[in-house]
Formats: sequence, structure tokens, C-alpha cells
Amino acid sequence: MESLEETLKGLSIARRSHPEEPTYLLHVALQPSGLLAVSCSNLTIHLHNEESLNLVGEYRGHKGPLCGLTFAHNSSDLLYSGSADGTVQAWDVRCPGTDAVQMFKSDPSHCYCSFDLNCSDMLLCAGTEQVNDEDSFLVFWDSRKPGSRLLGVYSESHSDDITQVCFHPRDKDRLASGSTDGLVNVFDLSRGAEEEALLVTCNSDSSAGSVRWSGAGYTQLLCLSHDEGLHLWDVGQLDTEEPLTIFSTSDVRSLTPLPDGVGVDYLVGGQWLEEAQKLLVVGGKNSGDLHMMECDSKGLHLLRSLEGGHTSTVRCFLWSAAGEALVTGGEDAQLLLWKPGGKQLATGKRESMKSESTVKLKSRPHKKHGFKKEKKST
Repeated sequence: MESLEETLKGLSIARRSHPEEPTYLLHVALQPSGLLAVSCSNLTIHLHNEESLNLVGEYRGHKGPLCGLTFAHNSSDLLYSGSADGTVQAWDVRCPGTDAVQMFKSDPSHCYCSFDLNCSDMLLCAGTEQVNDEDSFLVFWDSRKPGSRLLGVYSESHSDDITQVCFHPRDKDRLASGSTDGLVNVFDLSRGAEEEALLVTCNSDSSAGSVRWSGAGYTQLLCLSHDEGLHLWDVGQLDTEEPLTIFSTSDVRSLTPLPDGVGVDYLVGGQWLEEAQKLLVVGGKNSGDLHMMECDSKGLHLLRSLEGGHTSTVRCFLWSAAGEALVTGGEDAQLLLWKPGGKQLATGKRESMKSESTVKLKSRPHKKHGFKKEKKST
């Protein structure tokens, strides 16, 4: 089997897809059996075939900007989506175009800006925007009981928008959360009450945007901030005297991992590659070029640059180890599949596509979206 570096060297565009309606592509999730789910800024969710990128279905059910997608781990025909409309909804991907089969809500004042499902598929958690200029909440449901009351709420650990909730890939009770208050918290939910469950708080000294579990055994946390900071912590060191910080920079743009001593303009995200035992961080240039980098205790190291694909900011990516493929989506409304030796079917770049619905969004996917609920008439 080729090394990751050798695989990445051979990547080129194999497929290129774009929706008929101009829209930003915000999040992407992969079903093990070969479906790609993509959330769009026009509030729709698209289903694509992983190999051909052909559109095979669409869902329209949310009334506010989407904040994420995830497939269930054990019942992967269920796709979950969260939204600022105050709902987390589940869709049966065997029946494209149908209504959601499950819906989860909390207080009517709650707008969600993050959510996740734990590895046992039993527990859902959503993070809210700040409410009443002082409170933000982590809300929990039993995913097996749609429409049931909340299992519980954590309200003391964050003071601003909770931009990320991320369950541990193997420990059903371990949860990380990040917020625009700069704090990244790790909880052990088996301990019950919030004060007892909070294990550690890490400070990003900025507005935390993306939080991901990484490292061997998933004992590390990667945090990417809204102003392009990067922090890698080892939360497996909590019971030792060793420092938690593995690597930290307040602005990745000041680093020069690229040829000719230049850096990236922004960070797309990070993903721990279990098979390769490497932390992949993807950054981009405003021109649309992408740069795949490894992150470790010494910083960022360029693995491969990808040029000639996107024409503007890339919003999402995922690496499929099984398919040895990279999927990327962005503000140019393009969904690209990169594979070793790939030969794209449609040639030529597409122009960046803007629409009335997309220009209202922030230029970054994880910033406040300002969605307001409609007041119910009495």
C-alpha cells in the first residue's frame, strides 16, 4: 500500500459537479456505502454518488442556515442536519425528497450553530447561539426518542455562541465544545452534572471555530480559530505534569509552509487520518488553490498543493481513506472529487457563483449567521 505522501502526489480532478442554482457548499459528510451529503447556503441538502458526483436526491426542510451534517454510525441510512432554525432533523437517505423522519427541538429562543451525534448513535447534542446577550447552552436529547423532552442542558461553561460540539469517535461520553468566547471544553458526560462533567478548559485566546479530535487514540484536540489561529492540545495528559499544548500559533498566515516562503490565506479544516496516523490540515489561497499539510509538534508541513480546481474560497473537505479520494466544496458552487490519476470529465474552471441568498452569509462558514426566528402570533 502506498504511503499517504505518494497517494497525495498523484491526486488530480476526477469529477466536477455543481448545482443548477448558484449556492455555497458548506459541509460535506460521507456515508460508508457511498453517498455524499452536502449542505448548501440555500438551505437545501444534496445527496451525491461518491464516485460520479451525480445528484441523486435533495432535501428541503430547514428554514434557517445549516450548521452541519453527520451520518449515523450504526444506521447509516439516517442523515442528521442541524440548523439555526432551532431544529436538528434526521433524513432517511433511502427516500430522497421526503420529509424528515425525526425532529429535535429545545427552547423556541434557541438557534443552533453546531451539533453532533455520539458514536453509539444514542445521544445528540447541539450548541446554541448566545441568548439574551449572556447565556449559551449545550442541549442534549436521546436520539432514539424523537419529540421527547430534553435529557438535559449545560449552561455555565460558555458565555457566547457555541460554534462547535464534537463527540469523541470512540468514547460515547466524551464531548468537546468550542465557542466564540475563546474556550474549548472537554466533558465526561457519564459524570452527570455540568460542574462534575467538565474535565478541562483550553483557551484559544480567540474565537474558536472548528474543534476536531485527533492523534493516536484520539487523545488530542485540534482547534482552528476564526482569525486563522491553530492550536493542538494533548488532553490525554490531564493526569500528568506535562504541558497540554503540542503546537500553537495565533495566525497560521504568518507561517510559511508553502514553496517560495509563502503561507495560506485561510484554513478550511482538519481531519485525523487513522490509517496514516497523520493530522491533515487543509488551507487555501483566495485564488481557490488548496494546500494539504501535516500538523505535528513542529508545525505545518506541506504534503501536496492542488491547483486548477476551485475559483474562490473552499468551505469544506473530507478525505476518504477507503476510496483514496479527496472531496472539496466551496463558494464557487463546485463539488470536486480528487483521485490519484484522476481525469476530469468536464474541463475548465467555473466562475464564482453568487446569489441573493449567499451574499447575505458571512464570508466564513462558522461565524455568526444572524438568523432570527419569526415570532409566533398569539
